Amino acid sequence: DPKFYNIKPHIQEKVGENLHNQPQHPLFIIKHRIHNFFKDQNFHLVDDLNPIVSSVRCFDHLRIPKDHPIREPHDTYFYNPTTLLRPHTSAHQTELIESGETKFLCVGDVYRRDTIDATHYPVFHQCEGVRLWPKDSITPEQVEMDLKTTLEKLAKDLFQHAGDSLKTRWIDEHFDFTFPSFELEIFFQNDWLEVLGCGVIHPEVLAHANKSDHIGWAFGLGLERLAMILFNIPDIRLFWSKDSRFLDQFKDIPLRSDAPGAFDTQFKPFSKYPPCTKDISFWCPTDFHEHNFFDVIRSHAGDLAENIELKDEYINPKTGRTSRMYRITYRSMERSLTNSEVDNIQFSIRDSVEQNLGVELR
Repeated sequence: DPKFYNIKPHIQEKVGENLHNQPQHPLFIIKHRIHNFFKDQNFHLVDDLNPIVSSVRCFDHLRIPKDHPIREPHDTYFYNPTTLLRPHTSAHQTELIESGETKFLCVGDVYRRDTIDATHYPVFHQCEGVRLWPKDSITPEQVEMDLKTTLEKLAKDLFQHAGDSLKTRWIDEHFDFTFPSFELEIFFQNDWLEVLGCGVIHPEVLAHANKSDHIGWAFGLGLERLAMILFNIPDIRLFWSKDSRFLDQFKDIPLRSDAPGAFDTQFKPFSKYPPCTKDISFWCPTDFHEHNFFDVIRSHAGDLAENIELKDEYINPKTGRTSRMYRITYRSMERSLTNSEVDNIQFSIRDSVEQNLGVELR
């Protein structure tokens, strides 16, 4: 189905990279620190599931509404209307529960069409945690209490270098697959940061997994977000770097948060090459969607696209047409770019958006 198939080569080539399973990679280290925290409670670590999932498991089983943007090709990468690259590790929740798992961590790469900046990348990594009890052995309040106590302890474990003074707070949230739902924030370097989302698993989700006689909690957190905070990594593109100047900085870091030297490593920038900016202006067709535009840029520029900013928007009062001007910042983390190299990329982007997105260049 051409309307749905939207997986470009620059995304397909990331499938199977599994950064979270590459020893000494920062995401591997964070994964193991989380697993070590839960090891005493015999949580099973599942970190090798195929990222290609069904829309039923990914959306329907999790009560995600039919009109939710995540079901659309401008938000999610689809092979066809019923098969996609998982946008969250929760896509495996009912399958793992159904298989008999009652305490597990599920870690994997997830795929979303998103903005381009220092904290967003179309492939990132999540850890999902689930714990279940037979319904007659515990009350919903006790489940909620166990969830919050466990995750506060996890935050204190991961951020041990902040000491016992680490402040945490709970924010009421809405997720379709848990009720009640919460976000945990920590106060770190003078700012409240959201660390994870969680809640008591919705009974309908457990029914889809044939476990209506159980009750439990689930949480999900982003590994890149934690690694960026803990190791002071400033740009999410660095996680994909094959440059030894990046990877060698994480050699021999302990896989336990309570080990000596666990927090000694802070990322040292090996160079800050100059940025190169180019503007592009066009009249938008009525069905223009920003994520499609960003995807074209990633197709041609790859990781050289550091940031994209909407600088100007103008609606012609006579025709009602919308014009937009975007500024694309190009920068390599490994070398200086030449102006002609960037010009070539920019020309190919201009051609591609004109041909594929139906825009009229200005």
